[in-house]
Amino acid sequence: MPVVSTPTSFPFMARRPLLEFEKPLVELEEQIEQIRQLAKDSEVDVSQQLHQLETLAARRRVEIFSSLTPAQKIQVARHPQRPSTLDYIQVLTDEWYELHGDRRGSDDQALVGGIGRIGDQSVVLLGQQKGRDTKENVARNFGMASPGGYRKAMRLMDHADRFRLPIISFIDTPGAYAGVLAEELGQGEAIAVNLREMFRLRVPIIATVIGEGGSGGALGIGVADRLLMFEHSVYTVASPEACASILWRDASKAPVAAEALKITAADLLRLGLIDAVLPEPSGGNHWAPLQAAETLRVALLEQLADLKQRSEVELIDQRYAKFRRMGQFLDGGVLTGAAAQG
Repeated sequence: MPVVSTPTSFPFMARRPLLEFEKPLVELEEQIEQIRQLAKDSEVDVSQQLHQLETLAARRRVEIFSSLTPAQKIQVARHPQRPSTLDYIQVLTDEWYELHGDRRGSDDQALVGGIGRIGDQSVVLLGQQKGRDTKENVARNFGMASPGGYRKAMRLMDHADRFRLPIISFIDTPGAYAGVLAEELGQGEAIAVNLREMFRLRVPIIATVIGEGGSGGALGIGVADRLLMFEHSVYTVASPEACASILWRDASKAPVAAEALKITAADLLRLGLIDAVLPEPSGGNHWAPLQAAETLRVALLEQLADLKQRSEVELIDQRYAKFRRMGQFLDGGVLTGAAAQG
């Protein structure tokens, strides 16, 4: 059994990297910690004061995270301690065996997958994997998969189809690796093949955007019967920085681009591009990762129970129709886009 992040290490470090908008909470947290230390070192009863400060901190955290801008949500989605694919897999599954290689000479560490069991249901799980520190991020290529990674994902999905195992994918990437070597090895072709082949799979497919879903790198494992998103995740055709550089030749306008791109879970649910938004703990998933994992477990089991009632033909037909509906809109009262074509 491979070594992955364990529940004991899941809460990460006591000292979290702070985002700019979290700084108002720092002073309160320091006061709370000082009072806790005082209670340990003396017999003074500080429970009431501690309770008041903790309640205030919790209320302020809710206020901050309930009114995040799209640009701030990107910061949360990219947080270095946000739970990763392997973190979720370790907590969600009772058994987990990682599978390696694309059978073409590559084993991309930016995309991981294998066989596991959630409750009494055997499934194939796969997703992009980022690192916790610089060394691991370099090894994982910051979650940006090469062509071999997408071919490995397709091999695992074919395995799932052959043995009739539902597929659970976790999307967390700024995009597919765009280096020269990746292009030489057929990056566009590898992603295109995944997009085509996922439509023919006869098993339920559930994808969840757990962090950052970027461009074709996300779509390469995102053709699903159900697409879920955590509340502070983002899903976009291009990063706001790239969009701002292209449109205005000024990356500092990324917050403006983030607003215009409609990349948040709420926006995408309203546009009909995703199926459900999963609430996050106050402060984001990196504040209470075990709670986030439980939210995801409940959602996955609920969606699996629904999809397992459908025949293979229904799954394929409904998946195709789902993506055909995307992009439809009313322009002067006339239906345009894919839906207008049948």
